[in-house]
Amino acid sequence: MGKVILVGAGPGDPDLLTIRAVQRISIGDVLVYDRLIQRGVLALAKSDAEKIYMGKAPGHHTRQDEIHALLVQKAREGKTVVRIKGGDPFLFGRGGEEVEYLAEHGVPFEVVPGVSSCLSAPLSAGIAVTHRDASSSVAIVTGHNAEGNGDRVDWQAVAGIDTSVFLMCVHNVETIARKLIAAGRSPDTPAAMIQMAYWDGEHVVTGTLETIAADVRRAGIEPPATLVVGEVVRLRERLQQLIASSLERKEVCV
Repeated sequence: MGKVILVGAGPGDPDLLTIRAVQRISIGDVLVYDRLIQRGVLALAKSDAEKIYMGKAPGHHTRQDEIHALLVQKAREGKTVVRIKGGDPFLFGRGGEEVEYLAEHGVPFEVVPGVSSCLSAPLSAGIAVTHRDASSSVAIVTGHNAEGNGDRVDWQAVAGIDTSVFLMCVHNVETIARKLIAAGRSPDTPAAMIQMAYWDGEHVVTGTLETIAADVRRAGIEPPATLVVGEVVRLRERLQQLIASSLERKEVCV
């Protein structure tokens, strides 16, 4: 019997992998990887490692049973299977379901945490999700089920948090904004949508809760993208200037 290692690959950039993630990827006989994994991450594998793409397009989540069966099959062949997942495996990554399935079928497993886009995407846009002058609390919410019977979000509670970060939310941004306003959040609350953080196609759109849906449509934002709502968005320009200034000083030193 082999084993399965669930590895969080962060936002996709190999520079943001943990040391443990790099080590585990390098020993895998089989790599089962998601959609948002950059080629540089896969390049860390052994030259003879089998690489199996099991990515899911937005709105299509029917392959989870196939993924479960594949992980068990390969482990029972005596192989070390590295399941590479974007972000962190246990934050909206269905890692908990995969671990439960592996345990039910007697397959040994390990979980390696990853850098979640709920923190890394705002940072890439120059947004600190907490700040002494603007935010002392953060809510991390899935935007995937903002509509219909699948919505289990306590919008009154989320509206009372200083900073709200929504993942998988592009197609429901209008609903999210409307529900936050209805729950008491000011329509003038700053908001930002960050597309493809740490990828070549990174793009940031800012506005307010009242305008962000139209701003996102106008800019043609597509998944993956992360929505940040709160006063911390106002600090973005200043923090970006500080970060850019620091990088310039570093280049001069080199």
